[in-house]
Amino acid sequence: MGAAIQFFRGVDEPVVPDIRLTRSRDGRTGQAFFVFEEPEALAPEAMGDITGMFLVDTEGELVTREVKARFVNGKASALEATYTWKSQADFERFMRFAERYAESHDLGFSGNQAEADDNED
Repeated sequence: MGAAIQFFRGVDEPVVPDIRLTRSRDGRTGQAFFVFEEPEALAPEAMGDITGMFLVDTEGELVTREVKARFVNGKASALEATYTWKSQADFERFMRFAERYAESHDLGFSGNQAEADDNED
C-alpha cells in the first residue's frame, strides 16, 4: 500500500485534492490546505457524517478534524480540510506521507529539493 486519504475509515477517497502548504518563518509550524472538488465522500450514498480526514500510509495515519464542506447553490460541492503541524518532525512526517501519496497516485511532486538534500548528509 502506498498512501491514501480517507474521510470514512477504510474507504479511500478517489478524488485527488489540490494541496497548498504554508509554513511559519522559522519553518517549525505550518498547515496543509486540501481542497477536494466533488469528492465521493459527499455522494448521497456516502456513509454519513464526516468527522475528520485520515491520511493513511505505511507509517500509520495522520488525522485532522478540521474538515468543512463548501456549498454551491445549497449543495455541497467540495470538501476543504486543514492539517496543521507544530514541529519539524511533524512536518517531515507529513512530507513523507505527501511523497507516498503522490507516488501512489502518479502525481508530479514538487518538494523543495535543496532542503531534502541537506538532510541526507
